[in-house]
Amino acid sequence: MKLTKTKIEGLFVAESTIIGDSRGTFSRVYCQNELEPAIGDRTIRQANVSMTAAVGTVRGMHYQHAPRAEMKIVRCIEGRVFDIAVDLRRGSSTFLQWYGVELSPENGLAFVIPEGCAHGFQVLEENSRLLYLHTEFYSPEHEGGVRYNDPRVGIEWPLPPVHLSSRDVSHPLLDENFHGVDL
Repeated sequence: MKLTKTKIEGLFVAESTIIGDSRGTFSRVYCQNELEPAIGDRTIRQANVSMTAAVGTVRGMHYQHAPRAEMKIVRCIEGRVFDIAVDLRRGSSTFLQWYGVELSPENGLAFVIPEGCAHGFQVLEENSRLLYLHTEFYSPEHEGGVRYNDPRVGIEWPLPPVHLSSRDVSHPLLDENFHGVDL
């Protein structure tokens, strides 16, 4: 796996080598040793898979507050998505900046998203499936969110956003009193 730093500290794009022959393909989706520069000694505690049917659907922007803040490793295992991370960390030099990358099985990319960053994605191909690896257990009382169209963040979605959940459209806008999340 090859790790590439992004403009946001601690946010990486991981690229798997895809080996193929007449039978199909093989790629490593997780290797603690190769991902160590990004994940350190964190432990993967939970894995989830989501499937989103309709093109243009947006899910997110989600994160968990301390003491249940989590790092996520997100990989598209079917279809194609535009994956986004937003830096919400108090005092970060890239506070409220976002970074996006297209994920698909064909490009072999994964997003390594550090604690204190919100995560979301937009579906670019029908029936897209994502695999999530989390360093913390899901904790409803620690969950937080940023609205997908928050003007302070200014995410540029590739398609008009559609099919948002009631939860995702009800995240509050970030006002001038929001100075970030503590880790």
